[in-house]
Amino acid sequence: MKKILIIGAGAMGSAFSLPCIENNNHVSIVGTHLEKKFIKNLKKNYYHKTLKSYLPRKVKIQDYQNLIDELRNRPDYVVIAVSSKGIDWVCKELIKNYDKKLSLILLTKGLVNYNNKMLTISEKINKLFQKNGLPKQDITSIKGPCLAAGLINKIRTSTVIANRNIVSAKKVERVITTKYYKAETSKDIIGIEVLSAIKNLYAMLIGASLGLSGPNIQRNIRNKYYHNTSSSLFRESLLEMKNFTVKMNGLQETTYGLAGLGDLYVSVAGGRNSKMGYYLGLGKKYQNIKRKEMKSITTEGCELALEIGPIIKKKFKRIQFPILFALIDAICKNQKLKIKW
Repeated sequence: MKKILIIGAGAMGSAFSLPCIENNNHVSIVGTHLEKKFIKNLKKNYYHKTLKSYLPRKVKIQDYQNLIDELRNRPDYVVIAVSSKGIDWVCKELIKNYDKKLSLILLTKGLVNYNNKMLTISEKINKLFQKNGLPKQDITSIKGPCLAAGLINKIRTSTVIANRNIVSAKKVERVITTKYYKAETSKDIIGIEVLSAIKNLYAMLIGASLGLSGPNIQRNIRNKYYHNTSSSLFRESLLEMKNFTVKMNGLQETTYGLAGLGDLYVSVAGGRNSKMGYYLGLGKKYQNIKRKEMKSITTEGCELALEIGPIIKKKFKRIQFPILFALIDAICKNQKLKIKW
């Protein structure tokens, strides 16, 4: 039995508690400083409104003010399950209460702008620790085509566990694997993290295929044959994802695994990123979509484009990533999506 502390009570962090509990681990979920009201309601009956499901009663649910006590209990694993914007807060709390080298499990997806450099989340975490005179931490990243609602309902799910130290990855695999939650291990933590982030951008591009296939064509014909365009964009997306991963020092073969091809397929099949892409494909501008069709809806791909888009355009050339550059221009410059490939 391992002691597992999950920081963040969002959908994925909460759903992740289920396989951990079913493997007879002791699990605590601590909400962030922004989840105080949510945690209060969650503690009443264990019903998670976002997941529309109940969490296991064996999970210990705590307010963020109890984080120090939970860390003093020396958990075997600390699971980071916050948004990419919350990484600074989590690291600040971990560093402030640092006792020993930590074994971190990273569920957060994204690439970040850190001092005008594009880094993975795990790279940023280690930068923040080293900035405070602390050693690099043992970070395991879990990524892949896993929807939180599916996991909490025990829908068969496959994922990939990545750590530079494959022994550490295999230890995590033994701690969380169940009949419905299967995992494979990898040393390519950079490739896994890069792909899990940029697939949101390419999901938007493939989602744009319905509009790009011919916005002026009769609607019933366009809807029936848009797969011609989407299949072409899918191929181009995979090619660019592979090249992008290699340039970020990941392995090209990782692109065709769960964190690349697998996660892209799930994102394209349905979700906020492909929906945003659909509207962009129809010739609508990003800011107008945010004001009307997708008001108050957070789209991870758009946030990522705004975060690292300018760095990508400085670091790489348009000829290397033509469809990615087109999407970045559409979002960052608020102009119509124009793809040439």
